[in-house]
Parts: sequence; structure tokens; C-alpha cells
Amino acid sequence: MKTILVTGGVRGIGEAIAKIFLKKGYRVCVTYSKDEENARRVAAMGMETYRADVANEDDVVGLFQKIGGVDVLVNNAGVSLIKQIQDVSYEEFNRVLSINLGGAFLCAREAAKYMISNQSGLIVNVASVWGEVGGSCESVYSASKAGLIGFTKALAKELGWSKIRVNSISPGVIDTPMNAHFSGEEIASLIEEIPMGRMGLGEDIAKAVLYLEENEYVTGIDLPVNGGFSIV
Repeated sequence: MKTILVTGGVRGIGEAIAKIFLKKGYRVCVTYSKDEENARRVAAMGMETYRADVANEDDVVGLFQKIGGVDVLVNNAGVSLIKQIQDVSYEEFNRVLSINLGGAFLCAREAAKYMISNQSGLIVNVASVWGEVGGSCESVYSASKAGLIGFTKALAKELGWSKIRVNSISPGVIDTPMNAHFSGEEIASLIEEIPMGRMGLGEDIAKAVLYLEENEYVTGIDLPVNGGFSIV
């Protein structure tokens, strides 16, 4: 039985990814930081839940010691920050980068140790459309996701010789709790910019991750899953 680890996997995009692999018969491990209620809920579905701060090195090392090796790692845990640059503190900057990019680095590093010895594996980093084109008032978040795309491409070159594939997925506007702060008017305005005429769903991202798992000749790509939102 293959093992998949989805960070931030108890709700939203992470939960959707975890559920699709659970149906495929995988051993599914998910992390969370504070959301005990949703952790209990997905545990009842058959997932293994682990409380861990992906930006904390000791937590991540301990996490992999508990789980053991993983065949698929999905670096999904992340935080957003919507502020004009002049209002962003250095502490906030560091928090976003340490979770969105640092967390992916730590988890990929630990996962790679097993994958290299096994000469097999897949790492998927969940980036963002803003990592591709930049988002006004989300410069720090955009920087963290752009860094994640660059990290993906470099790591794909590095680990490909060990038969390990590394890809990223860049979701557009997805109907998740992270976007719950938008008003109905703001959502309608965003939808007007999406050629497919709707917000994305967590399941849309989950299907993309499944595609990357099933196609063994795809590596080093950033896969936009945004309904055409980033078309220029």
C-alpha cells in the first residue's frame, strides 16, 4: 500500500486531495496545526492525522519519524496575507515565507531521504496563480508561491536521477475557507475574470494531483488549475 502525506489536509484543498487518494486505497496521512475539530472529522473517514507546524524543523523531523517514508508528498499547508506592502511587518513577511516555502522545503527534505533510497516518489507543491502572475496587495504571498514554483523546478532536476518527480500546481480562485473573506460582490467580480465562469473546487485540484501521480513521465512543471484565469 502506498503512503501519501498531505500537509494542511483536514479541510479545503488539502482535504479534497486526501479524500481522492483515500478512495484509491492509499494510506493517507494529513497534518494540521490547530483545527482539532476537522482533524477528528477526517480521522473518522480513515485518515491518519498528525498535529505539526510545518515551519518548525523539529516538528517536521518528528512527523516523518512517526509516519516513516512516504511515496507521495503534497505540500499544501499555507497561509495568506492581504496587505499593502507599507503595512506588512517583517514578522508577517517571515511567517508567510517560513510556512509557505520553508515548510515545503522541510517536508521535501525529509521525504526525499526515503524516496532516494527507494528510487521512487512524487512531490507536489501547491503554489498559486499569484505565484505565476502576482497579486496586488498580496506581494508577500505571491513571493512565497513564486519561490515554491522555482523550488519545484530546481528540485525536479536534482531528484529526477533518483526517479523522483517534483511538480507544482497553481490553483486559481478556489471555493475554500481561505477565500471566505471575500464578499459576494468581490466573488462575482472575480468570476467575471474566469473564462470557465465559476470558482474552482477542491476536487479540481485533487484531480490534478491524481493526474500527476498517474503520469510517470511528467516532472518539473507548474500546472495551472484556474479555469483560464491566468490566460494573457
